[in-house]
Amino acid sequence: MKLSNKTQVLQDLIAPAVNACDVELWGIDFVPQGKRSLLRIYIDRSIDANAEPVINEDGEEELGRGIGVQDCVRVTQQVGAILDVHDPISGEYALEVSSPGWDRPFFQLNQMQDYIGQQIALRLISAVENRRKFQAKLLSVDIERELIQVEVEKQQVLEIDSNNIDKANLIFQD
Repeated sequence: MKLSNKTQVLQDLIAPAVNACDVELWGIDFVPQGKRSLLRIYIDRSIDANAEPVINEDGEEELGRGIGVQDCVRVTQQVGAILDVHDPISGEYALEVSSPGWDRPFFQLNQMQDYIGQQIALRLISAVENRRKFQAKLLSVDIERELIQVEVEKQQVLEIDSNNIDKANLIFQD
């Protein structure tokens, strides 16, 4: 789950602007696509189960959690201004801001800790047990050793080095 140099530079640049909007930077995807690149920013907010509902500026009731449209608009404006000033992306690009959603991608190992016991999809850099892609139950996350433990079919348990993970995301189960 290592970021490319370009992605790390972009994340370091935009993180203060995102935090200034009272939301957390969950992660970013930077996809260079020839003349027109894509910068996708995922934002999130911690869940506060005890929060009282409030009415936002659009007259909608918010339960003190999650990301709303206005959060995305504010982050888009803030980050757009930062990118205009610093111009870190050559050529044209599209800027997208959204919540991570139900099938949230994971960008850091510590983001997985709240999802132990749930199903995740993994794409690895190097094959483990002759496979690079699979779905598995997340059993444990070891931040110190930079490992996750997953259970694949037939109760087979695998240890996976986080540096071998190309992409990981939660699989939404209703």
